[in-house]
Amino acid sequence: MAIIKMIMRLKKKNLLGAAAVLVALTSATVAALDKMPQAWAHHTSSHGVQEPLAQAAPTRLAIVLPGRGDSTDLQTKANAIAQFLSREIGMPVDATVADETAAVEALRANRADVAFLSSRPALKAEQLANSRLYLAEVRPNYSGRYTYRSVFVVPSNSSLRSGSTPQTLQQLRGKRMAFTSPTSGSGFIFPVGELVKLQLVPNRDRLNGFFGQISYGNNYSGALQAVLRGQADVAAVSEYALKPPYITEEEGRKLRVLYGINNVPAHGVAIDDDVPVAMRERIINAMLKLNEPANNQLLRDLYNSTELVKIDHTRHLQPMREALQRAGIEL
Repeated sequence: MAIIKMIMRLKKKNLLGAAAVLVALTSATVAALDKMPQAWAHHTSSHGVQEPLAQAAPTRLAIVLPGRGDSTDLQTKANAIAQFLSREIGMPVDATVADETAAVEALRANRADVAFLSSRPALKAEQLANSRLYLAEVRPNYSGRYTYRSVFVVPSNSSLRSGSTPQTLQQLRGKRMAFTSPTSGSGFIFPVGELVKLQLVPNRDRLNGFFGQISYGNNYSGALQAVLRGQADVAAVSEYALKPPYITEEEGRKLRVLYGINNVPAHGVAIDDDVPVAMRERIINAMLKLNEPANNQLLRDLYNSTELVKIDHTRHLQPMREALQRAGIEL
């Protein structure tokens, strides 16, 4: 009898322990679900694929604006844009100034809803956060309205002949080359992609076999100054870098374009995929109101843009994809 009572006590103890474990697991599961963003609570479809439930409308919008070489006092200008968007959208808008790498990470981590990005970071944001460009900037110094040219630049008195044929770039064999930076679209990726396309170099790792010397200016001004000071024979920059604030008007007269590459995608406005469609349309429409005369100075002050236009994300960024692929550069 004593043995039977002992067995009953053990069974009861184990049953209570199992119940405690079940309660603990259930509580942990509920807590984990509570921590999930409401917009991204998932369910499993009949095909076994997790799908998002209805996206919850955000109550606050976060926008990231990267600094650029021709923008000053950017936080003040970003705050003005945020105030304008807040009035138009009807909710608080927070503007943060950060570099493009941080902007992409903020989109990935759902700390930002909107970001102004150049083409390569926009592709990275698509890869990591499923964000997409919906608007592109227009500038008066862009030759293609919302695309521009990457240009090889030489001294105006250089013996190298300007042109648009493969023979034009063949003249650069053995010359001293100043790129903008290894991450620059117009100052490295597009020029290298063009050299590969014309079969002058096999990829970015074999540039030393074509040029006599390679240097990096770290920005447009630095690359152009290398040519102006006689430290390089040619530089690769964006077409708009041949004017102030990158160089002076006098310095610009001492340079000329040797060769140009069209269709470099302009910077644009990326919106994260967790922003509900209705809210995304409100953001886009609010941004487009910056084109109106009464609001346009806000846009001009920000990045010297005159207009924002709707674009197709895939089509707009295709030239950058192709340039990256030719140059053998991964995102």
